Amino acid sequence: MSILAASCGLTRYRIIEEVTDEMLRQLPEKLNQFKFIDIDDTAEERSFGWTNFDDMLDMEWTQSPPEKANYLTFALRLDTRRIQPAVLKKHFTIALNRELAQAKEQGKNFVGRERKRELKEQVTLRLRAKSLPIPAVFDVVWDPSSNRIYIDTTNAKAKALFEDYFTLSFDLHLEPLTPFFLAMDILGEEAAGKLENLDPTIFV
Repeated sequence: MSILAASCGLTRYRIIEEVTDEMLRQLPEKLNQFKFIDIDDTAEERSFGWTNFDDMLDMEWTQSPPEKANYLTFALRLDTRRIQPAVLKKHFTIALNRELAQAKEQGKNFVGRERKRELKEQVTLRLRAKSLPIPAVFDVVWDPSSNRIYIDTTNAKAKALFEDYFTLSFDLHLEPLTPFFLAMDILGEEAAGKLENLDPTIFV
């Protein structure tokens, strides 16, 4: 769901390090260096990278720049190929039966474990090549004035991917702005012990 939709789930972060003007000027170069690579014509299982906030197909930022007023915008695109377990089981069984028939012609009554593993890998690659990757796009808004980052997802796996890829791309580390960290931000590091020992209040 787009961050421009009527409603969406947001996760907020702050950047731990100080971000210099030089770092911000390098943002377009970094986005291009770590941009999304299309896997439609391959058998790759997954691909992810940065793309245009306004158009997920624009990995060159020809439609619009990442700068929007006082904000920086881009998106994390993740394409994933998924093979249904039942489909994989069916085609693996077909390949295994064919292999077993050939083995019997040679006087053997079984297919070895290593050969079964090879067959499954071959079937998986063949099915991947026939299936189209499913795209997912997560919008990102960066407010340099407050060192805040917003991404339109609350999915744990998507957030972990974003955090790791952000650090890899920009050499900056993110801290999630959960209530605990927000309280730490307001009260200071010395309040950590008290916050960790707080018990929730039950209202019903």
